[in-house]
Amino acid sequence: MSFPKGFLWGGATAANQFEGGWNEDGKGDSVCDHMTGGTVSAPRYFTNTINEEKYYPSHEAVDFFHRYKEDIALMAEMGFGVYRLSINWTRIFAKGEEETPNQKGLDFYRSVFEECKKYGIEPLVTISHYELPYHLMDQYNGWTNRKCIDFFLNYCKVLFMEYKDLVKYWLTFNEINCLVMGVGDILSAGIKCEDSPAQVLGLPSTKEQLTNRYQALHHQFLASARAVKLGHEINPEFQIGCMVAGGSVYPYTCNPDDVLKAQQDMRMNYLCGDVQVRGEYPHFTKRMFEELGISIIMEEGDLAILKEGKVDFYSFSYYMSTCSTVDTEALKASGNVIMGVNNPYLKSSEWGWQIDPKGLRYLLNELYGRYQLPMMVVENGLGAIDKMEADGKIHDHYRIEYLREHIKQMEEAIKDGVDLIAFTPWGCIDLVSVSTGEMKKRYGFVYVDKDNDGNGTLDRVRKDSFYWYKDVIASNGKML
Repeated sequence: MSFPKGFLWGGATAANQFEGGWNEDGKGDSVCDHMTGGTVSAPRYFTNTINEEKYYPSHEAVDFFHRYKEDIALMAEMGFGVYRLSINWTRIFAKGEEETPNQKGLDFYRSVFEECKKYGIEPLVTISHYELPYHLMDQYNGWTNRKCIDFFLNYCKVLFMEYKDLVKYWLTFNEINCLVMGVGDILSAGIKCEDSPAQVLGLPSTKEQLTNRYQALHHQFLASARAVKLGHEINPEFQIGCMVAGGSVYPYTCNPDDVLKAQQDMRMNYLCGDVQVRGEYPHFTKRMFEELGISIIMEEGDLAILKEGKVDFYSFSYYMSTCSTVDTEALKASGNVIMGVNNPYLKSSEWGWQIDPKGLRYLLNELYGRYQLPMMVVENGLGAIDKMEADGKIHDHYRIEYLREHIKQMEEAIKDGVDLIAFTPWGCIDLVSVSTGEMKKRYGFVYVDKDNDGNGTLDRVRKDSFYWYKDVIASNGKML
C-alpha cells in the first residue's frame, strides 16, 4: 500500500451546518443564519429579517456547540488524526467590524481545540466557510467592498494569536471558486439582495452580477494573501492553504470543439489555484474578462500582495465529474446546462451527482502537476438517505463502497507521484446540507436523529461505515 506514514485521516464539518448555538454567548447572525430550510424541489430562501415562523437549519444545526466533547470522542474512537472544522466569524466578531473580539467565542474554540489535542487530533481550521457576518452584507454589500479585507485581517490576527500553539493547519476561504460559479452571491460574497430563493444555479447572470462576483473574488484573493503573510509572521510553523471546489471535466465527444470546451471548463480548478499558489492571475483571464464584458478594479500594489501571500498547500473538495459539450441539444436533454452532460459510463447518486472515483485520481494528477505542492482532499463523500433498520442500526454499505473506491484511487495517485497528505471526508457526523438545507441528505459515519423540519432527539448512532472507516484508519488504508 502507498499511503505514507503520518498520512492524516479524518473528517470535515462546517460551523454553519454543524455547530448551532446561533445566538448564544454573544454570537451575531451570519448570512447563513438568514437561510431557511428547503429541499431539492423547494429551494432554501434567504430572508433579510429572521422570521420566527420559519425554520432556519443553522440555528441549531446538530448542536455541536453543546455536544462537542461527545462528537470529538466519536472522532477519536474512529482514530482521526485530523479534524477539519470552521470557525463562525460572528462568534468572534458579532458584526464583523468590531475591534475587540468576543471572549466567550474565543473560549469556546479554545475548548474545542484542546479537546482535539487531548486525543491527538490535529485541527485543520477553515477561517471563512459560508458565514460572513450579516452586518457586513447589509452595511457594506459584502466582499464587493474592499473594507472587508481589513475586517477579515483583524479577524485572522485574533485567531492566529489566540491559537498559535493549538492550530498548525489553516484554510483561508472554503471553496473560494464557488463565488463566481453562480451559487456564491449570498454565501460566499455576501452580496446584498432582496428576500429570494437561495438557489441561483443555472439562472442567467448580468454583467453587473459578474462584475460584482469577480470584484469580490479579487478582494478575497487579497485578503487570503495578506492572511498567509500575517500568519507566517505570527508563527512560521503555520501551514496555510487554499481550498477550491474541485471537479474533473471530460469532453463529451472527441469533437475538437468539445475538447476545447472541456479544457476551458477545467479552468474552474485553476483560476483560484493559480492566484493563490503562483501568486498571479493565469494567462486566460485577460480574454475571459473581455468576453464576459467585465473589468475589475485593482489598486497599485495588489499584484505584489498576491505574490507575497502564496499558500503552503492546495486543498480541494471532490464529489463528481462532468462532461462538457457545445451540443446545445445534448445540454437541453441532460437538464443540467451549467454542470454539463451526464457521463454514460457512470452511475449517479440519489441527488444526481455522478460517481467517478477515477476522476479523483485524474484531478489529483492534474493539480499536482500544475502546482507541485502538498495536496489535501478535504471534502469527499456520498450524500444519501440513511434509514435506521429494525435492529437499530444503519447499514450504509453504499457509502462504504463509494469511499472505498475513492480511497483506492487516492492510493493510485500517490503511486503516480502525487504528494497527498490528508483525507477528510465531508460531514463525518451528519449535518445540514448547505445546498438544500435538509437533513435527509446524509454524509456521516455517525447518524444524527433529526429530520428536515428540525425534529428529533439529536442522539448520535454509529453507522456501519463508522466501524469500516475505523479499520481503514488503523491500517493506514490497507483494510478497505
